[in-house]
Amino acid sequence: MRYDLVIFDNDGVLVDSEPLSNTLLAAYLTELGHPTSYEESLRDYMGAAMHRVHDLVQERTGQRLPDDFDEVFHGRVFAAFERELEPVAGAVDILEKLTADGVPYCVASSGSHERIRVGHRKTGLDRWFEDGRIFSSQDVGRGKPAPDLFLHAAERMGVPPKRCVVVEDSPLGVQAANAAGMDVLGYTAMTPAAKLTGATQLLSDLAELADLLV
Repeated sequence: MRYDLVIFDNDGVLVDSEPLSNTLLAAYLTELGHPTSYEESLRDYMGAAMHRVHDLVQERTGQRLPDDFDEVFHGRVFAAFERELEPVAGAVDILEKLTADGVPYCVASSGSHERIRVGHRKTGLDRWFEDGRIFSSQDVGRGKPAPDLFLHAAERMGVPPKRCVVVEDSPLGVQAANAAGMDVLGYTAMTPAAKLTGATQLLSDLAELADLLV
């Protein structure tokens, strides 16, 4: 085994939430007078913590989003999760294999703890992730592309950064893993490979992951 810890991003890597959440985010921003397309939402916010949405809107327009923006948005997202969310194809298989092989793993997500857990409960992935394996940008001061979240996860799991590998599908996440001094496998199911050029290696299917870890 080349690594002592596999760190998974959550949205788009374990749960197929990016299309749902970015469709809703684009619609809500547009509703509030900040016209945003689905493609622009993916470009600007995929893989980011919520503070990036607030920061970019204020930077671009000089206006602040409503105080209840996060609450309203997450309410819409969680309702959509309950209706439609599914695990990413191959996620269950790779988690079963890592568990059977005794390979440590965890999730480190820009999403809130509540968002991670709601998604895991709906998709059945909660059986693989007890609390000690779940890390959120809420746990650190800065979200991706800062390295803080991945470094926090590695420290809590007791593994040096150079012995960790991150599975990411967003440019911000790849930047964060690089800044943390970790290898990163870029998952290209939703993101063009050209946008993940900083990845150590690329994969288009989670089924490829087992071979890339050895």
